Amino acid sequence: MKNFANLMKQASQMQSKMNEMQEKLALITVEGSSGAGMVTVQLAGKGEMKSIKIDPKLADANEMEMLQDLIVAAYTEARRQLDEKTKEEMQKVTGGMNLPEGLNLPF
Repeated sequence: MKNFANLMKQASQMQSKMNEMQEKLALITVEGSSGAGMVTVQLAGKGEMKSIKIDPKLADANEMEMLQDLIVAAYTEARRQLDEKTKEEMQKVTGGMNLPEGLNLPF
């Protein structure tokens, strides 16, 4: 019974750390860019897009496909950075223990 009480205490501490991590991640903003900075995307901690900046030189109807590709590339880069920061914070909470592949906590 004593081991069970310790296990429950550890689980409670882990939950508290997870909540703190989620609050910290919610404050993070990452930026991804493409086309040598011609398109820039900012994402907040849970992945929502906060802003997008497009160089006016790209506002050419003949270059729409390239612009679309650059937007996707900038978002992808920002998302990669956000995922990396989330992974770093998660390892702090779990004491460096890697979670199983596909287990995407806390979101």
